[in-house]
Amino acid sequence: MKRIHCILYMACCFAAVSAAAQPAPGNRFVRPLGEVLRDVGERFGVRIACKRFDPDTMQIVYADFRVRPYSLPETLDGLLHPLDLVWSGAGKITVQPYEYYRRTPADGEKLLAWLLEQYADRTAWEQRREALLEGVREALDLGPFLRGLAAVPDVVLGPEVYHDGYTTRNYALETLPGLYVCGTVYAPSGPPLPGGRMISRGRRPHAPVRRPLIVSPSGHWAGGRYRADQQMRMATFARMGAVAVDMDIFGWGESERQVGREAHEAAYSMQVQALWAKAVTDWIVASRRDIDTARMAATGGSGGATHALLLAVTDGRFAALAPVVHLVSHFDGGCPCESGRPVTLAAGGSCMPEILAAAMAPRPVLAVSDGGDWTATYPVLEYPFLRRIWDFYDAGGQVRNVHFPDGRHDYGVDKRRAVYAFFAETLGLDASQADEARVELLPEAALRAFSGELPATALRSRTQLEQIIEKLK
Repeated sequence: MKRIHCILYMACCFAAVSAAAQPAPGNRFVRPLGEVLRDVGERFGVRIACKRFDPDTMQIVYADFRVRPYSLPETLDGLLHPLDLVWSGAGKITVQPYEYYRRTPADGEKLLAWLLEQYADRTAWEQRREALLEGVREALDLGPFLRGLAAVPDVVLGPEVYHDGYTTRNYALETLPGLYVCGTVYAPSGPPLPGGRMISRGRRPHAPVRRPLIVSPSGHWAGGRYRADQQMRMATFARMGAVAVDMDIFGWGESERQVGREAHEAAYSMQVQALWAKAVTDWIVASRRDIDTARMAATGGSGGATHALLLAVTDGRFAALAPVVHLVSHFDGGCPCESGRPVTLAAGGSCMPEILAAAMAPRPVLAVSDGGDWTATYPVLEYPFLRRIWDFYDAGGQVRNVHFPDGRHDYGVDKRRAVYAFFAETLGLDASQADEARVELLPEAALRAFSGELPATALRSRTQLEQIIEKLK
């Protein structure tokens, strides 16, 4: 009994001391964050700039007690981390909201080193690869969307238009009921008949020539799939001998007419975009007799590179991939259509380059990078990592990096030329036809699948789409 009384007495004393050590409820030493940061800048002799938020509208409790007079980094960590803010820089400090999809190149270097420790040989890598692909597919959760595809999809096809060495034909393919993905099919033109008339595809007396298929999701650049560089590469692929198909970004282009631009910011946009790439691929293969399924490839720039990779993850038939200015170890893509699903958390933690390796090794991959964006690290970080995995298959030469140190974030002409050469080699295309001067650039109106009203059964709001998605769960 005495022992119990002693324990209770000690507990009461501890509670009293702890309560006394806490500041009074109103004594929280609250100050505006902007004011505190200005004081910190003066104290340590640095400039502190805030991006995408106003620090004077945010309050930090126990503000002055978080300052460590001997350490600027510890001071900034103590002030910013409780508010979900991060900082970078030295003499000039940048403060911004935490971005779950963005890390630093130093973080990427550590992650890649840690990943390589997980597999020292091909056997260990293939065990990791199996777990990683399973985890990525589980995180993407595309199954319900695939099962929800329209059983007998409506297909709206425009006329086949002839150009110098290629044709264009716009399409609208129903995916989920009432939801259309729109794009253009670029194909090699047939041989001319006497008098300049062209042989239509359906009347050719001989078996069709088997052609490679190149699927190219569009990136987030202004103009979407209608912009000049997208048309240049798609038409040139066709002139070189491939059937090439692109599509709108979800919520952009003609899709915006159905669901509005805001739908692109929803987490499910990543699933819809992946669904569209897969559905278009399957439709092209099923509806054309001239596709060689052993020579299928995908390419895209920026966000289009993410969507090309997701297509390779969901469809194992792709023989080659050419991601441009994207897929690094320290940035997953800042848009919900790229990072709305936690695919980089698969198998205990991953990154886009490892997912690329899991989807493609040892098949041919060309990664195109430049010095003007986050892919500046590719030659020293991501490419050596990829080469190590391809070397497990004695196929190191099958993964390549073309780097433009003075380039910027685009799918510019030098980058297109690198991709033309890569696909000429890996898909058997005619490199002599890679002449962009012979491409006819079309106005946006000429590339639209819907010239007038939408089909009567088409969705006309984001709310209608979300009602369908809710039923898929």
